Amino acid sequence: MAKAPAKEKKVRRIDFSLDAPHAQSVLLVGTFNDWSLTKHPMKKDAQGLWKKTVMLSPGTHEYKFVVDGNWIEDPQNERRILNSFGSANSIVHVRK
Repeated sequence: MAKAPAKEKKVRRIDFSLDAPHAQSVLLVGTFNDWSLTKHPMKKDAQGLWKKTVMLSPGTHEYKFVVDGNWIEDPQNERRILNSFGSANSIVHVRK
């Protein structure tokens, strides 16, 4: 008997950006990369906007930016959730 095909999770391209023209480095960290400080470095454009596009599976993902070593929430995203460190993480919801 043949197996039924596995349902594929549809990943979506999600763009993150942060206006930080004076920053030397910006990292994107979150539940989607196990809060890694190496997996998603962001790139700065000529106007000082840091950008990173990642492929995310459907669901809710928590994230922060690490700007020159300082962890910050996304100032352009009002959706937040409290974390175990007494601060908040930004959240993004990816639709199916």
